[in-house]
Amino acid sequence: MNRWARWTALALLGAAITLYAGDWLVFNLRGSITSSITVSHFLSAPLKNNKQELDYLGSEDVPCSVSLLPQMGHAPCWYLRRHRNQVKEI
Repeated sequence: MNRWARWTALALLGAAITLYAGDWLVFNLRGSITSSITVSHFLSAPLKNNKQELDYLGSEDVPCSVSLLPQMGHAPCWYLRRHRNQVKEI
């Protein structure tokens, strides 16, 4: 049983490394393609009775990488398209 767990962990680690290396290679071969997505920022402030107040802070164009995983310090564009509203809590 312990041997199977070790082999499974090694296989998952190898798959993760292969996925990231492949994504990095395709990203760089295509010329490090980046884009930008407009993201709205909100501030969440706690109120009495466990309620929250959302204050609109504005929107900005955020650079993103056209890849499966984060590249060059930018979030993937597919992730930002699904999370256009970002909330900061205080």
